[in-house]
Amino acid sequence: MGLFNWTEKPASTLTQGGVIAPDERLPWPQTTVMGVQHVIAMFGATVLAPLLMGFDPNVAILMSGIGTLIFFFITGGRVPSYLGSSFAFIGVVIAASGYAGSGPNTNLGVALGGIIACGVVYTLIGFVVQAIGTGWVERLMPPVVTGTVVAVIGLNLAAIPIKNMAPTGFDAWMQAITFLSVGLVAVYTRGMVQRLLILVGLILASVVYAVLTNGMGLGKPIDFSGVAAAAWFGMPGFAAPVFSAQAMLLIAPVAIILVAENLGHVKAVSAMTGRDLNPYLGKAFIGDGVATIVSGASGGTGVTTYAENIGVMAATKIYSTAMFVVAAVIAIVLGFSPKFGALIQTIPLAVMGGVSIVVFGLIAIAGAKIWVDNQVDFSDNRNLLVAAIPLILGTGDYTLKFGQFALGGIGTATFGAIVLYWLLSRGRKA
Repeated sequence: MGLFNWTEKPASTLTQGGVIAPDERLPWPQTTVMGVQHVIAMFGATVLAPLLMGFDPNVAILMSGIGTLIFFFITGGRVPSYLGSSFAFIGVVIAASGYAGSGPNTNLGVALGGIIACGVVYTLIGFVVQAIGTGWVERLMPPVVTGTVVAVIGLNLAAIPIKNMAPTGFDAWMQAITFLSVGLVAVYTRGMVQRLLILVGLILASVVYAVLTNGMGLGKPIDFSGVAAAAWFGMPGFAAPVFSAQAMLLIAPVAIILVAENLGHVKAVSAMTGRDLNPYLGKAFIGDGVATIVSGASGGTGVTTYAENIGVMAATKIYSTAMFVVAAVIAIVLGFSPKFGALIQTIPLAVMGGVSIVVFGLIAIAGAKIWVDNQVDFSDNRNLLVAAIPLILGTGDYTLKFGQFALGGIGTATFGAIVLYWLLSRGRKA
């Protein structure tokens, strides 16, 4: 079957609950609707990540669309995935650029150089996997290691919203209102509203914030003048990379995390579709790596395949790659709208802080879920120490210095988990 020769199934398939395979599609009107749904699913996280790093959200949205198209073409349209902003970069980007937590990142170029370096390493890993398979990756990073690394990302970031995003007592209370709003949406709503718990909770908290500040004068009011003045269409704020050896060495190891993440996502989609996608794993890594390079070269965040969109596919049983082409095109259009970017910038810092608490907590729990799903045995002292030590290294931001180069908490925890597992496994039977 050719790259664009999707089999068209009747529209009734959507209502009858039939499975749409990756190389099939619904008629274009339904495919477009599904594409919009996937834009909504990726939207909250793809916009939140650049804001937490001081990147231009318009560029991030634009590059998520372009990156998804790159991934589509490199995988031959066989792996259904959307590429959005990766949270794995947040800690190392903040450390490399010295970002203070609010406003534009004034040292953005250095972070972009590191993101490009990470993309290069990731792409090279993809070529190796394409040549010899994934067995070595799975041996290097078993579930006890990948779960630990993912958990560390969330825990390492915890101090950002707590210390940097609540400058006043009012802001601290607004953070609480925000994460409570997200929690209420998560538990007491159903359907698509529940799937968009972060976005809906953010909107609800922003409304409360506007009532309390703009209406009652209790805090810093939201300023909508920038939205009114912004043009509907225009160029986003592209930025050029600066290649610093220290930043590149700090950020490049994130490739290991992206490999583990992408590997898990492809295996999940393979299980859901009943299709063996292992032959495409190398191409999936290459596609994600090239997309990260292109994004970093333009001023965007590093990208990764999105679990949010995999969740939508699991719920709808529609795995057509055609809908991700539609979603990518919509994201590209949004990226060229300064008014859209200005609207995103009006989100209050305290509300972003409350959402960050939820997101970073969910990342940490996702690591624990990897342990549970893979039945990691913590009665085994090896597994216990491989998880315990890196968790504290990452949470406490344990830093090792090599001359002018400093390896921060996420880096020491990542390499620490891998090295500990290797050292403590020597001489043991698999």
